Amino acid sequence: MSYSSIPSAQSVVLHCKAKGVKNIVISPGSRNAPLAIGFSENPFFKCFSIVDERCAAFFALGIAQRQREPVAVVCTSGSALLNYYPAVAEAFYSRIPLLVFSADRPVYKIDIGDGQTIRQDHVFARHIGYSANLKQDVSHATETIEDLAPELIDAAVSLTVNQADIQVYNDSELDKALTLACREHTPVHINIPFEEPLYDRIENTMVTPFVRTEETAMEKPVPDMRSFVERWNASKRKMVLIGVNYPHSVEQQFLDELAEDGSVIVFTETTSNLHQPRFFPSIDSIIAPIEKSDDRDRLFKELQPDVLLTFGGLIVSKKIKAFLRAYRPKEHWHVDDKRAYNTFFNLSHHFEMNVNGFFDAFLGKVETQTSDYRNHWTSVKLGYEKKREAYMGSIPFSDMLVFHHLIAAIPKNYQLHLANSSAVRYAQLFHFDPSIQVFCNRGTSGIDGSTSTAVGAALYYKEPTLLITGDLSFFYDSNGLWNAHIRPDFRIVLINNQGGGIFRILPGAEDTANFEDYFETIHKFSAAQLCDMYGFEHLAVGDGESLESALPAFYQKSDAPKLMEIRTPRLLNDKILRDYFDFIS
Repeated sequence: MSYSSIPSAQSVVLHCKAKGVKNIVISPGSRNAPLAIGFSENPFFKCFSIVDERCAAFFALGIAQRQREPVAVVCTSGSALLNYYPAVAEAFYSRIPLLVFSADRPVYKIDIGDGQTIRQDHVFARHIGYSANLKQDVSHATETIEDLAPELIDAAVSLTVNQADIQVYNDSELDKALTLACREHTPVHINIPFEEPLYDRIENTMVTPFVRTEETAMEKPVPDMRSFVERWNASKRKMVLIGVNYPHSVEQQFLDELAEDGSVIVFTETTSNLHQPRFFPSIDSIIAPIEKSDDRDRLFKELQPDVLLTFGGLIVSKKIKAFLRAYRPKEHWHVDDKRAYNTFFNLSHHFEMNVNGFFDAFLGKVETQTSDYRNHWTSVKLGYEKKREAYMGSIPFSDMLVFHHLIAAIPKNYQLHLANSSAVRYAQLFHFDPSIQVFCNRGTSGIDGSTSTAVGAALYYKEPTLLITGDLSFFYDSNGLWNAHIRPDFRIVLINNQGGGIFRILPGAEDTANFEDYFETIHKFSAAQLCDMYGFEHLAVGDGESLESALPAFYQKSDAPKLMEIRTPRLLNDKILRDYFDFIS
């Protein structure tokens, strides 16, 4: 085992090991050679080499999302670092501990016309938990520093004292950044300047970094629930709305208790990963028919809750957000140990605690109310479910019919990743088997890293992984397949409707050349050549009969990953989706 001869590179590696950070995603470069040497030469770490930094960051994010632990990305200097930004923003809003280590040129080479240099310090300032800018070692390349930037060395003390002061500062910054990432589940950025030579190695470390012992977090006292219990018990209409949630993170007994109360309706989304027969998993199928009704104001007032209780991450449904902003509850309570977004412009209380701790302290004190609130909307739900089945039997081959077949055929215990835009929205309309674990990058809701995230997340999940993606999202992130770490049981369903079909669903769509070029972005691409290049089995279907017959073989064990490309009609999908909401109304 060998180490870089540069003290700060050694410190980074030793701090990561001390904090238990095992997964390191490295993009090739020269300036980051000291870090690549230190991580790849140490058997404690599992290192992955991914060329495209944007894909590398989302790949790392997928591992961190799955494992719920920090994962590091390492890049060279210059614009390489900027390619991490989409994943950093996603990690920031999704509370994922992504560690960004960027190698940098010495400060005296910034903004003088030297190659591969940008202002890397604090580059993620608005979307990062912490930015650490380490000081350059003066015990390395000392002659160069004395020649180009002698002010970096305090001539009043020895070189040893200078370096010792730098080591203390760097230790403190590294410890602060990594501790915060682990404790707060947030991305952090550590920028490290290196002077040449970059490739020199030694057999033993020269540093013994100071790493703080993890302090046991002080538990916040449970708030006095009495007044909240009183208001809850006095309300005949309570709504619980649940956003993105990690699988199995909420105790089922609490969900079952909520389901027993006739005055409570619980809206979940596919990304909530929560299941209970009395819950309402297709929000838009409730809201959309009311939007279309001539009696919409009365119906919305019947649905309007007195108390809204929310937990989990961001909400997909635009319809529920529009409804709760227009018909605001008397009170909105949010449960989260860190953040509380005022999504509906009506937040009245933030319970800063774990959701299981909240329910443990709260549900035992509430009383089940006599109310027809849940029963009434359950009858509405049962009605649209029957009509949905009838509608599926009447429509031609389309995106919606594809999702109907796809979701019903996913094998038990699969990990499912959904791309953003149309894919995650169609998925909200259908029932999922409770054994399927669902993920989607909903922090920023971008299409830019869905494939890379799914590939990373698949690494440590014992069962197979399926990605359902649209064509724009897939082709945008096609470098996500430039990856030597894809498991043979990885599956991709690519729904190719030759453009950004989501824009035909949204208000404002027009059949004009301007719309087709600058919004829908029509194309004629196929994934066949990409599959050939990256070693995927490629299946192509274009009708319902072919899809149903191909699905069983698609999930069978194989020596290579598989991609099923489903071509659907570009000009029909939006009409079928709109007609669905008319049909169930």
